[in-house]
Amino acid sequence: MTVPLEHPDAYSTPAEIDKIHARLTQTFHSGVTRPLAYRRRQLLQLARMLQDNHTAIEDALLADLNKPRMESTVSEIAHLVTSALNAVNSLEDWAAPQPCPTKEEWRAGWDATIHKEPKGVVLIIAPWNYPVVLTINPLVGAIAAGCPAALKPSELVPTVSALLATLIPRYLDPAAYAVIKGAVPETTHALGLRWAHILYTGNSRVGRVVAAAAARHLTPVTLELGGKSAAVVADDADLDLAARRILHGKIQNAGQLCVAPDYALVRRDRVGKFVESLKRAHEQFWPGGENPLTGSAPISNIVNARHHARLVDLLRRTKGKVVLGGEVHEDKSIAPTVIADVPEDDVLMDEEIFGPFLPIIAVDDIDDAIRVINSKPTPLVIYVFTNQQELKDKFLLRTQSGQLVFNDVVMQLAVHELPFGGQGESGYGMWVGKATFDTFTHSRGYINVPPAQEPHLQGRYRPYTNDKYQFARGPGLVKIPDA
Repeated sequence: MTVPLEHPDAYSTPAEIDKIHARLTQTFHSGVTRPLAYRRRQLLQLARMLQDNHTAIEDALLADLNKPRMESTVSEIAHLVTSALNAVNSLEDWAAPQPCPTKEEWRAGWDATIHKEPKGVVLIIAPWNYPVVLTINPLVGAIAAGCPAALKPSELVPTVSALLATLIPRYLDPAAYAVIKGAVPETTHALGLRWAHILYTGNSRVGRVVAAAAARHLTPVTLELGGKSAAVVADDADLDLAARRILHGKIQNAGQLCVAPDYALVRRDRVGKFVESLKRAHEQFWPGGENPLTGSAPISNIVNARHHARLVDLLRRTKGKVVLGGEVHEDKSIAPTVIADVPEDDVLMDEEIFGPFLPIIAVDDIDDAIRVINSKPTPLVIYVFTNQQELKDKFLLRTQSGQLVFNDVVMQLAVHELPFGGQGESGYGMWVGKATFDTFTHSRGYINVPPAQEPHLQGRYRPYTNDKYQFARGPGLVKIPDA
């Protein structure tokens, strides 16, 4: 299905952005987005938008990133329908007032309750690498929470951005949901406005800019960033299985994925065998010597010439040895590349690679692998291939990461019941599924103190007496248990 795009090259002007903000704010204050029936209708419309335009979305991702239709379907479209319908089915449970039982009898009749209320108008700033899922999935949570939302897709994927700008007002209430089109100046202008919450996905450099802008209005922020997510291959791991799963995760969108395994940590005497396993996995993915750059099922493009040149420069400057791949196709794509003999201070280990390179760091043992991980900023995820419970416990206790995944990579994204988020340099705040609803929801405390209790509350009033004082001290004089 071909969708005519309305002014695909036009950016939103500052005046248009101001009008979007004012319109969404007016809608929120009108209360129209609060009823569950309204939220349910919008979520169902969002699911229909994805179903009706599945092929058009694939076409847009193909045009901007050369992303294979299979990858687009699996990672960007199909499970979004599931996400929207799951929110529809869970809406009443998520939004229900939550009783807050009190421990002391004298407060038992105050009806302490947590009410789930929408925060207000929110801003969702999405990246270019997974531009559909990282725009629409947060929107699911915003709609479910009752929040109007402004969406800012990346200018680096102009076809996808224009498609979203065309489809959103056709399927959703344009008074409550809008797309801001533009680049840095337009995003900067939007960040100057007051939002109830900002959810940003991208790199840590821009994340700091977003956080600083939000701080001027004391706006809460969710930052989903990234980092150097290690893949540890323990001694008991099946090398062929680990290699297949790691390489599969690494080549998704040509490694341009925040949870891609950034580098592998393998015991020194098993590196050679692991490389051979990676070569066998590569042959399985592109059988018969098919070229991953120009064959019938090529790897995704690098997003633009600048990022392509950055990756080519990394490959030129690394002290490691290329043992698989390394081929470059024009300024478009780079073959899956495995680099062995990489020192810890190599250029490939400076920051997140965000490309189809897998450096292998040789380590002495698991403790050495943990040392390498802990020497770097907290990653978004750590992958460990082992079946030993002792090692699983060791990684839980001695490392930090947004998530910890055993015996696979990337698959944590399929668990929509599991909150997703980073720590430190990899971000803060949680989202996905109910966690996104919670992110855009204010838990508003509520009590009702009955007038009939007034005789029991006389001790708080002046004049203060010694009897009142001694009674007030009582809770602080209880016996404290021994450790």
